[in-house]
Amino acid sequence: MGNLLHVGATVMCPHGGRATLLPSQSRVQAGTQPVATLADVYTIAGCAFAPGGKPQPCVTIQWVTPSARIQVNGQPAILQSSVGLCQSAEKIPQGPPLVTVVQQRAAGQ
Repeated sequence: MGNLLHVGATVMCPHGGRATLLPSQSRVQAGTQPVATLADVYTIAGCAFAPGGKPQPCVTIQWVTPSARIQVNGQPAILQSSVGLCQSAEKIPQGPPLVTVVQQRAAGQ
């Protein structure tokens, strides 16, 4: 269970990079901002992860477990409690995203 993610939610990679939601829909909103779905793209900027000296910054988030019950325009919604993986440009998993700020009115499972 968790609150619905939306465009204004604060989501970061484990290395401090900021994630930005590019919504695939704008019809369903929390407040005045589109709700996040599995079809959306999350891009990450500002990650400086460089294990062993080779830069491998997080550039995107792949959500693994979206909402099991809430659908938005036929796509599962993303919740604060959803599990995701931050990935490098080479699709190497870098760790889970951190959701720190999210709207407080709409929640689901």
